[in-house]
Amino acid sequence: MRRAFLATVAGALAGAALPARAVEPAAAAAAASGSDWQPVVLPQVRRLDLASARTGQRYRIFLSVPETAPPPGGHPVIYVLDANAAFPSIALMARTAARRSKVTGRAAPVVVGIGYASGEDYDSVARARDYTPVAGGKAGKGEGGADLFLDFIELELKPLIQSTAPVNPQRQALFGHSYGGLLTLHALFTRPAAFQTWIAASPSIWYAERYILSEMAGLKTARTLPASVLLTVGELEQAAAPPTAKPTDRAAVLAQKRMVDEVRDLAAQLEAHRQEYGLERVRSIELPRENHGSALFPALSRGMEFFLE
Repeated sequence: MRRAFLATVAGALAGAALPARAVEPAAAAAAASGSDWQPVVLPQVRRLDLASARTGQRYRIFLSVPETAPPPGGHPVIYVLDANAAFPSIALMARTAARRSKVTGRAAPVVVGIGYASGEDYDSVARARDYTPVAGGKAGKGEGGADLFLDFIELELKPLIQSTAPVNPQRQALFGHSYGGLLTLHALFTRPAAFQTWIAASPSIWYAERYILSEMAGLKTARTLPASVLLTVGELEQAAAPPTAKPTDRAAVLAQKRMVDEVRDLAAQLEAHRQEYGLERVRSIELPRENHGSALFPALSRGMEFFLE
C-alpha cells in the first residue's frame, strides 16, 4: 500500500507540474498574480466543529467515507488524533486503499480525524490537556484531561459517527502520535474494549515518570474481542548524549526519555503476556532515519496497513 500511495502522490504532483500547453513567462506571471489560484478541497471529506458537553471544548472533526459499498457489518473505522496535521495524509491513504480493495480483498476504511477548532496543526495547550492522564492522583497545570476526552469519544463522537456513516463497531482503531500515543496507551490499558486495534506512534511513555506503565495491568480486564497493538518509533528519537552535554541540551533530553528503548521494552512485555492480555497481535516497528516529528507520516502508513491486515 505504501508503494501505491507514493505512486498516487507522485502522479498527482507530476500532473500538477505539467501545464496543458506552453505559457509565455510573462503570461504565466500575470496569471499567477491574478485570481486563477483556487483553494484545494480534499475529495470525500467533510468537516464539523463539535462542542463537547464532557470536556467543555470544541473539536474539529474530519470525516472521510469510502465511495465503495460497505461490506457486511459496515466499514472498518479508524479514529486519528492530531487531525489538523495528520488527517490529509491518512485520508489519501484510505482513498488509495478503497481503489485497491478489489485487488487486496481489504475493506476500505472510514477515517475520523479529531482535531481542534483553533485550526493549528498542533494545538499544544489543548493536546496537553486532552492527551495526558491523571498520574498517581495528580495532574500538572493544564493537564490530566485524558479520561474526559475519552468520554467525549465514546459517548458523543462515536454515536455521531455511527449515525452518519456505515461503520463496523467491531472493527475500530485508534491512532495517536507522541502525546497522542500516550493517550492511545492509556485508553488501551484502562478501556481495553473501546477499540480493537491500537496504534501508538512515538508514544510519550516518559510522561510523569513513566506512570503509564503502571496502568498495564488493566489489560487483564475481560474483553469481548481480541485486540491488536502496533507500536512505532523513529530511529533518531533516541541517541546517546555526549559527556559534555548539559541536562537541558536536546541530546541529553532525548537520552533521558529513552523513546526507542521504551517502545522496545513495552512491545516485549505485551508480547510476553499476549494471551493473558487477550492480544491477538503485537508488533513494533523502528522507522529508519526518522526523528520524532517526521516519524508521524510513515507511522500513519504502517498503521493503516496494520489495521487493514
